[in-house]
Amino acid sequence: MRFYARTRFLFPRSFQLRAFTVCFGAVHLPLIAFCVTQMVVNAWDWQLFLSLLGATLVGTAAGIAGLSALLAPIAHATSLLRAVQRGEPIGPVPTGGEDLVGALLAGVSDAAAETAARIDRLAEAAERDVMTGLRNRRGFMDAIVPLLNDDRSSVVGMIDLDHFKGINDRFGHREGDRVLRAFGERLERGLRRTDLAARWGGEEFAILLPDTDLDEANKIVNRLRVTLNGEGFGVSPNGPVTFSCGLAIVRNYASLTGAMHKADVALYDAKRAGRDRVIACPDAILAE
Repeated sequence: MRFYARTRFLFPRSFQLRAFTVCFGAVHLPLIAFCVTQMVVNAWDWQLFLSLLGATLVGTAAGIAGLSALLAPIAHATSLLRAVQRGEPIGPVPTGGEDLVGALLAGVSDAAAETAARIDRLAEAAERDVMTGLRNRRGFMDAIVPLLNDDRSSVVGMIDLDHFKGINDRFGHREGDRVLRAFGERLERGLRRTDLAARWGGEEFAILLPDTDLDEANKIVNRLRVTLNGEGFGVSPNGPVTFSCGLAIVRNYASLTGAMHKADVALYDAKRAGRDRVIACPDAILAE
């Protein structure tokens, strides 16, 4: 480090040029020594001088080219590290040998892999509900977009646990949290692998059933409702915990927001009709 620090005045912004300068001086030492000797004895052997000069120039060119090639992996590793620091994805990192450059490239590869994994974990955590492990509102909206790029029928549903406030008021928030976690687990388990489920907020949940018509979606959610009623995963002041759900076909509306609003309206219709039921919004083309 001392030599590195003391030579920083040579091209302080370019390590490559500094290394070239040091090598250039080292390569020319024999020629300089020859010239000094010839001056001291006051006798010039021009044939030998020209031979040394030619060999020095060729050696200098070869040394610079070789050193440039040897330093290329370090320059590449530096650019990769800067990309990693910026959080940018990088391509495959070349592997080196069992030398200093190989160790540097291996370190860059490990740092890139760890950074990418950390970013993935943070992104996943940002889109997950801490309590239930389901997607949160942001995660649901991000995941739903690629599923709506075609013209296939998809159904969105809004679900609300019945009398949930009474659970918190009578049994405490710890029991309410347990009911939310239990429902989240059963909701995800009861849907198909292609379906999406999210905790929308509080005791409200959202689902998307892609490539599904309204009748099939109604059957799927009702089957889940009956199954949960039979399991009795929680108790409210009014008896076993149940849920109400509203469904709407996404493509029947001008936007996803419009479809979710109609599903929410159907949900409140289910609440007013006595709860513990599924109501599908009547078909409407491009309605808001």
